[in-house]
Amino acid sequence: MELETFLNLPTEEVAHIVREAGPKVCVFPINGTRRWLILEYPEAVAENFVQAYLEIVGRRHIELYKLFFDHGIETLLTPVFGPDILVRGEEYNALIRDGLSWFARGQDFMEFYDKYNVRVRVYGDYRRYLEPTPYAEVISDFELLEQRTASQDRYRLLFGVCAHDATETIAAISVNFHQVHGQLPNKREIIIAYYGEYIEPVDFFIGFDKFSAFDMPLVATGNEDLYFTVAPSLYLNTRQLRIILYDHLYERPKGERNYTEMTAEDWAIMRNFYYTNSENTLGIGIYTAGIWYPLPQVELPSKPILNK
Repeated sequence: MELETFLNLPTEEVAHIVREAGPKVCVFPINGTRRWLILEYPEAVAENFVQAYLEIVGRRHIELYKLFFDHGIETLLTPVFGPDILVRGEEYNALIRDGLSWFARGQDFMEFYDKYNVRVRVYGDYRRYLEPTPYAEVISDFELLEQRTASQDRYRLLFGVCAHDATETIAAISVNFHQVHGQLPNKREIIIAYYGEYIEPVDFFIGFDKFSAFDMPLVATGNEDLYFTVAPSLYLNTRQLRIILYDHLYERPKGERNYTEMTAEDWAIMRNFYYTNSENTLGIGIYTAGIWYPLPQVELPSKPILNK
């Protein structure tokens, strides 16, 4: 199927194609939220930053979750908070207090979970990091949310909170398992204990800003497709998601071509492309006014190489 055809299909048909390829697990850490909010809603930010963030950014989160689910993605992992947020300063205190539980208490979120039949999990080492802080009460919010949505089974949405390093949590899981069963757990049993249920290996990851794949312990295998948006995550739209899905479904699976079947022209095109970009590196960027911007790194040679 050609890209333009895929881009113009009805959403239901795209979802069918995605599901036909097997259950998909996507990791989508939503980053760059403050700059998106300030750029798109400056008046609301000037009036009340915390309220604007929780209401407007929260609403946009839900829109994006719907976008993924409507396109056939059945399991979505979205890291939302790391321990660094706890030491960002006084101006963040109010945002942290409400922000840690916005997805666990907000009415808009509850209505979304029910309408889309979403089961929610919270994963990560959040107990160890939050219990000694003034935000410890949100732990019970997480527990109640998981209980409330436990029977919902159409989609799965997993929020990562302090999921940056699972080493000590996995060690504790192993020790507890051995005490109960007299043997070490296998990988599947560890995943179930960590996430609350079995999560299949990640299929693709969509990040933003500097190239870095993170907060998906135990389910990252090195085989996941990595994508990085140039604009903040909240700018993601239907066309962009479909381009990513097309690449994931139709381009990445092609793998390497059999070298013995390549013509002299094919080799010449490859050589020309590599020579043209021999000093270019994906992931190179520059800081301007404290913000990292990626620099263009791919130059196509004069002879076309697309659609070969």
